Amino acid sequence: MSGSLNSYGFYPQARSTLFVPDQLVAGNMKLVTRTVTFGASQTLPRGAVVGRVTATGEYILSVATATDGSETPCGIVVDAVETAAGATQTGAIYEMGEFNSNYMTYDSSWTLDALTQALRQWAIFIKTGLSNDIV
Repeated sequence: MSGSLNSYGFYPQARSTLFVPDQLVAGNMKLVTRTVTFGASQTLPRGAVVGRVTATGEYILSVATATDGSETPCGIVVDAVETAAGATQTGAIYEMGEFNSNYMTYDSSWTLDALTQALRQWAIFIKTGLSNDIV
């Protein structure tokens, strides 16, 4: 046994770390993820709202005025993704869960109310900072 144990069961050289989550996930609802292919020439941060392009099946930032299928938001990016020009990349999206709107990224063509309603059909629920108060 390395180190000396004092009478209180404390190791003086022991270290601890504190995990501080980014607060994107905003509830106790089970999270469901899926691996998808992200389209080329994108930089999507964790929490970006994406839609699926019908013709290619690739996921890109959802824009409400698009006409390629990506106008229907259907997921939230799990980890940041950066794709080069002409190259796709696989990554994960959340398909179900509760998320904090203050930590999401979405196109300015969306209002928070419209996005909340559009994502509800996929069992993705958006909360505001006020509904996420830590008590």
